[in-house]
Amino acid sequence: MKHIFVIALCLPFTSWAQEYSVFTETVKKFYTATQESQATWNKLVEEKQIPLVVEDSVAFLYQGNAKSVSWMGDFNGWGYDKTYPNKGAQIPNTNIWILKASFPKNARIDYKILINEKDWILDPSNPNHQWSGVGGGSPNSELRMPDWKPDPITLYRENIPRGRLNKDALFDSKIMGYQVTYSTYLPHNYNTDKTYPILYVTDGYEYLHERMGNMMVILDNLLADNKIEPVCVVFIDHREPANRSNNRRMMELSMSNKYLNFITQEFIPFMESNLSVSKEPAQRGILGTSMGGLTAAYFAFSKPEIFGLAGIQSPAFWFKPEIYTFCDKAESPPVKIYMTSGTIHDAKEGALKMKSILEKNTCTYQYTETNQGHSWGNFRDTIDDILIYFFPVR
Repeated sequence: MKHIFVIALCLPFTSWAQEYSVFTETVKKFYTATQESQATWNKLVEEKQIPLVVEDSVAFLYQGNAKSVSWMGDFNGWGYDKTYPNKGAQIPNTNIWILKASFPKNARIDYKILINEKDWILDPSNPNHQWSGVGGGSPNSELRMPDWKPDPITLYRENIPRGRLNKDALFDSKIMGYQVTYSTYLPHNYNTDKTYPILYVTDGYEYLHERMGNMMVILDNLLADNKIEPVCVVFIDHREPANRSNNRRMMELSMSNKYLNFITQEFIPFMESNLSVSKEPAQRGILGTSMGGLTAAYFAFSKPEIFGLAGIQSPAFWFKPEIYTFCDKAESPPVKIYMTSGTIHDAKEGALKMKSILEKNTCTYQYTETNQGHSWGNFRDTIDDILIYFFPVR
């Protein structure tokens, strides 16, 4: 639950200036004698203060022999933003490289270091990592600004009731012509005498992955805190079962009418025949991020009589701009929509364009932003908000 709030704080300027002086004085030490530079480096490494962060100021630092050192990450769109000054400067008479930057105090950013324009590496002096990527991902280094902290709702807890996960079941789809893998989360004390709401989640493997979405932990924690009503969740895996390096998401999640038919005509009837879940649209939702966010909008506006809830995280509306016209012409807009975006080279422009359409269509919706990029750290931080909005305790 990491929202952006604008708050005026009456803090003395002298207090802020004193904090910033720590930053400037530390950086200055690198430009004195070589011995002082190395001592400063060693101290920062020992205290785990690389990158050096004070208030909204950051000094990315790297020590090693190189012809060039650059920092690539959310802040420059991983290289797509050519205007961002991401090249480090070598501190004279040392092998220490530095890049100064400024970010919001509650930002969280993924990055890597690029050596000699060809070797991408994790920051060897930064122990904080965030996993990202499709189909299992790989780690990025993680910059944590001073006002960002891991949300406790995303962290594993001991001694609470836990739901049951039935992992990696196979569904033979006649429409798609191949097998689809899925996993099903059943809440603690699931009882077939009760009827539960249900949520379908695209990119299900990533949403479940403990280093990415970690959604099962979030569900268990929310239920333990009595913040949501018990819900069944189906996680759809787009990887080919026999060859998991083949991820079919770019085909399945690109406003595919064939995939929509598979979900609505085959998969949902199958799940509803095997689970004690509601068939009411207001109790059935679709959730996805990036291409999955595009799909969530497409599914909900295509079939509002089926999906009354749509969770749209950092949507890749740019991939199919026709989604705007499609949603703008909706005769029966979905019941509830929760849309999120990061502010740092994420999906903000497209999300705001869709927000204006939701307002025009009088949709019931929430829209929130975080000072993060297009990363699982961002997506994970807003899963709880979406679940609470969709499935509040009655």
